[in-house]
Amino acid sequence: MYAPPPGEQAGPLPRPVPWRRRPTTGRTRLRHGEGLREHLRLGRKGLAIGIDIGGTKVAAGVVDAEGRILNEARRSTPGTDPRAVEQVIVELVEELGRGHRIWSVGIGAAGWMDLDGGTVLFSPHLAWRNEPLRKNLQNLLRRPVLLANDADAAAWAEWRFGAGQGEARLVCITLGTGIGGAMVMDGRVERGRFGVAGEFGHQIIMPGGHRCECGNRGCWEQYASGNALGREARILARANSPVAQDLLAAVGGNTDTITGAIVTELALAGDAASRELIDEVGDWLGLGLANLAAALDPGLFVIGGGLCSAGDLLVEPARKAFARNLTGRGFRPAAGIQLAALGPNAGLIGAADLSRVSSRVRA
Repeated sequence: MYAPPPGEQAGPLPRPVPWRRRPTTGRTRLRHGEGLREHLRLGRKGLAIGIDIGGTKVAAGVVDAEGRILNEARRSTPGTDPRAVEQVIVELVEELGRGHRIWSVGIGAAGWMDLDGGTVLFSPHLAWRNEPLRKNLQNLLRRPVLLANDADAAAWAEWRFGAGQGEARLVCITLGTGIGGAMVMDGRVERGRFGVAGEFGHQIIMPGGHRCECGNRGCWEQYASGNALGREARILARANSPVAQDLLAAVGGNTDTITGAIVTELALAGDAASRELIDEVGDWLGLGLANLAAALDPGLFVIGGGLCSAGDLLVEPARKAFARNLTGRGFRPAAGIQLAALGPNAGLIGAADLSRVSSRVRA
């Protein structure tokens, strides 16, 4: 059974979980990550299943205590009906559980979870509104279950097993259609007072700028995301600019089909206009990271998500813009900026590991 280190109390919460437990300030090794990371591995040889629920697919995997995926399975997301999604989860756990002794199950999904990891308050992809999902699934699976925001799960995985190992104060940014974010601070996922921290994509970076789906104007994700990259490329192509001829040729002249992924592919192949568009997105990315550094002062930013397939074409301009806009530049240490290491599996790995750690805390 997981037990707190000597001298550290689990806290007054009835079911403490890693993002609620604060390391004792007198224990330097635990405060700075390495001691806690090693401690979390002690006595944790059981396997867990992680499930990452997206708008179109449900990915699941059996994950060991070192973050390795031993077996995987996938299903299409069955619409928005909560009961149908629960049934798919049960089927995946039953399939992956054959031949493995499973300790716990972790569920990662976009949306807001309560601080205890039991209820989905809101999910944009599914019809979950104040859904007591953990209770429902524990009744069906007869195993401990944990719910986590997908960005929180991915950040935990990168801290435990990926690019964020050894960093006490880590901020993860996920660049996809929008911008997601999460923080691991001193060995715990920091979710804020109400459990909805990490919505970095909706910091307003250009007052009066592009309208965002959230209802505001000028949000960061309208300038530094896959959607932003595709939008700017479509504007360039519709203007019939001579520099956009390769873009137009790639989509047969149909500008409506230009996406960030197509622009990234062309940029990697050497197209100058596509590289310029990604460079602009990198500038906006670096500016937003400088704002976050001013507020949070992390030691490392880990950048993940589909847009990161552009690699250094994106990260190098981001690093330059970050250095150029960082408050106190030249008189303070600056956070590092690295690409994520675990790719699209980070969410399910993190959900599995969080469920394993949390269930041992609760045991």
